[in-house]
Amino acid sequence: MRQHLRTSSAVVAAAAIAAAVPAVVAPAAYAEEAAPALAISTLPNLAPKPGDVYDKSVTITNYGTAPSESVVFRVRLTRGLDFTEQAEGCTYSTVQDQVRQAVCELGTVVEPGASVTTPVRFKALPHALMEAVEYGTTPTGAAPDEGFTDAYKRLTLTSDSSADLVATGDKATVSPGDTVTVNATLRNDGPGWIQNNVSDDLPGLKVQIPPGTTAVEVPAECSPFNIDGPSGPSQPGRPEYVCWPKDATLDVDESHTYAFKLKVKDTAKDTKGEVKASSVYNITPKYDKNLANNTAYLSIDVTGDDKPGPGTSGGSSTGGGSGETSTGGSGSGNDPEGQSTGGSGSTGGTSTGGTTGSSTNGSTGDTTGGNLASTGSDGTPLLAGAAAAAAALGGLLVLAVRRRRAGAKTS
Repeated sequence: MRQHLRTSSAVVAAAAIAAAVPAVVAPAAYAEEAAPALAISTLPNLAPKPGDVYDKSVTITNYGTAPSESVVFRVRLTRGLDFTEQAEGCTYSTVQDQVRQAVCELGTVVEPGASVTTPVRFKALPHALMEAVEYGTTPTGAAPDEGFTDAYKRLTLTSDSSADLVATGDKATVSPGDTVTVNATLRNDGPGWIQNNVSDDLPGLKVQIPPGTTAVEVPAECSPFNIDGPSGPSQPGRPEYVCWPKDATLDVDESHTYAFKLKVKDTAKDTKGEVKASSVYNITPKYDKNLANNTAYLSIDVTGDDKPGPGTSGGSSTGGGSGETSTGGSGSGNDPEGQSTGGSGSTGGTSTGGTTGSSTNGSTGDTTGGNLASTGSDGTPLLAGAAAAAAALGGLLVLAVRRRRAGAKTS
């Protein structure tokens, strides 16, 4: 009985202590706060011709639990596109890499479950080809930062146009044992500009070193070509190279000239090496269907030699002097469309003003023009394209190994 009384007394004491302590309340921070959650509809993917106007609308819907008090709507266009007019409430500017931008205050409150519709209008310029459009806001309606969400998207467009890759070679007269510099040039004759970060479609120039000579100095922009693509950093002594603009961009009339210093062997005969405009993987891009100017030669005439040397057979040429351009086209391959609906975007290149290659003996290049077809661009934010191009280029070795391994499995 005494034990029972002691237990009861303990229970009463505990109850008294509990009554003296305030009840613990869950912090307000743990409660779910109401917030807007905006999402935007998708623009249709069309292929406007140069001069066409793209005029569509998008709908912004609030799927959240609180109203969006204001909506800042942004549109960015790559350099082959432009706005048709300047709308009221919008601020227009040109930002990095020739990207045109409009930032608009829609001036409306979007309640939970409600929607607002806004137009997206732009035109395709004469040099339009591989284009991208970024459009939208943020989930709260504030001004967008970089990166994509349900409220901010990216559309890639391929204009119904073309770009013409052109190869230019060079010619030099030397004596056995001489060292000579010759130039190989890649140029875009338009009408469309080229911006492609998709690995298989990066515009490139494949250069064969003329047999009987050795490359003793090579441009840093040129990688040894092995089997089906670039295979390491620039280094002398290789039989073939592939060169490309490091930002994966070629504006209309932009050219890139690559100088190779060659040591002519004592036993060399007249010789030449092929220069071919295509992609870094030697695949003809779909946007280039005029193949008559895709191939040229580095021609080395060795004094005292009246017989054809190695590398001079296989195909006639129509040009004389430097950059003699062949009438035959380069082969085509299976290249991807290069389109995506999200990810990362376009970058600009600096034009060299359409220069042609010149050798140390003063000769100049000779090329012809052309046109047709189209392809797409990748998907990085428009102002982050340079970094994306560098990353894509840095991954070429891995891709080349992957492609070769895939080929080995199927052989």
